[in-house]
Amino acid sequence: MDDTAKYLIHASIAADGVVERSDVVGAVFGQTEGLLGDELDLRDLQQSSKVGRIDVQIDSENGQSFGRITIASSLDKVETAILAASLETIDRVGPCQASVEVTNIEDVREAKRRQVIDRAKELLAGSFDESVMDSSKILEEVRESVRIEDITEYHDLPAGPRVADSDAIIVVEGRADVLTLLQYGIKNAIGVEGTNVPDTIADLTAERTVTAFLDGDRGGELILRELAQVGDVDYVVFAPEGRSVEDLARHEVMSALRDKTPYGDLFEDGAISSPADGDESTESTPPAAAVSVGDAGVSAEATTTVGTADDDADASASEPASAGDIDAVEDAATDDDGTDAPSTLRGHVRAIIDAETGSARLLDADFEAIETVSAGKAFDAIGDTDPAPYALVLDGQLTQRILDVAAQRGVEQVVARSAGEMVKTPVDVRVRTIDQFATAD
Repeated sequence: MDDTAKYLIHASIAADGVVERSDVVGAVFGQTEGLLGDELDLRDLQQSSKVGRIDVQIDSENGQSFGRITIASSLDKVETAILAASLETIDRVGPCQASVEVTNIEDVREAKRRQVIDRAKELLAGSFDESVMDSSKILEEVRESVRIEDITEYHDLPAGPRVADSDAIIVVEGRADVLTLLQYGIKNAIGVEGTNVPDTIADLTAERTVTAFLDGDRGGELILRELAQVGDVDYVVFAPEGRSVEDLARHEVMSALRDKTPYGDLFEDGAISSPADGDESTESTPPAAAVSVGDAGVSAEATTTVGTADDDADASASEPASAGDIDAVEDAATDDDGTDAPSTLRGHVRAIIDAETGSARLLDADFEAIETVSAGKAFDAIGDTDPAPYALVLDGQLTQRILDVAAQRGVEQVVARSAGEMVKTPVDVRVRTIDQFATAD
């Protein structure tokens, strides 16, 4: 009956004496029998499974009894209301005077409707956008797979397919760097595979225009020193400090290659010591003059051939990065720098909710950010994050589903833009909306 019930009748009972559960059940059946006619007779309704069992909880204290009566009903609204009203005609339970009052008629389906609506919103927000792939993305994915398959070997060194016949080459550190440049349509890169520059590359540098595109670390600087000693280097590009070429995005690679630095200018500026200094070189970072990733001033001239385009797709890879792309790289670099990260719960609330980011941020016990995701992915993030978060800041509506998984993972504080209707609220989780949070300030 519980699975098919539409309504729950809740009533309170008080008796001037000590009564038992069986006395209350008997009074319900006995004093309502024949009151409403055969169609609404309580016994007949139970036998036809239109009314569930009568659930009675009764307690006695100081010679009086108090309790609650709950009856499940699958009748319609009118019939259920009539049946509930009939309970208030009960005036005796066993030998004692008694009174019954209907406190509430609960619509069981309403709670299910709320759960369906909340779940549908989450599915709509998180399930469809990621599964849709437009034609441009399909074409780009296929083209990238073809470019990766184009990797070849030039005298046992990983290289792009145009290294053998191109009049310009790009020297990188390893196979992963060659693959990254192939993805972006650059087919004339070759990897040295270590700090010991092979004779093959030394011979190539004597005949071609050479651009050294190296990682932004000590290893990249050492490779440049040896390459300059055994061969000829025309231009130099370093990845940002602490990053590798294989980690760069397409617009970062193109911007860096456009703004490459002539090798001789590095020594004229004193940014890097001459190869003639030998082993006396001191620890230094890659020269700032050779790093152009993220610079808003993009040069209009490009003096090194990046590669020969076989089709329109490859030609598009050498187009200049837009100013918007460059600004996005600068913003991302600022976000990755942890110096301005909020260190308090209130700071994270300002950064996520007040800024209307539409995202959710998980925090540890020191209010350090563990992970930031879109609000639609908050449920999965809470369940999957290891270690379990201490607090959640949500720029969206807090649903019963998100609150339940937060309680299961041991989250102690939740601040959300708004909160939906809750069937149950865990006592171990402190829940506040942004208005309540501001009031507590």
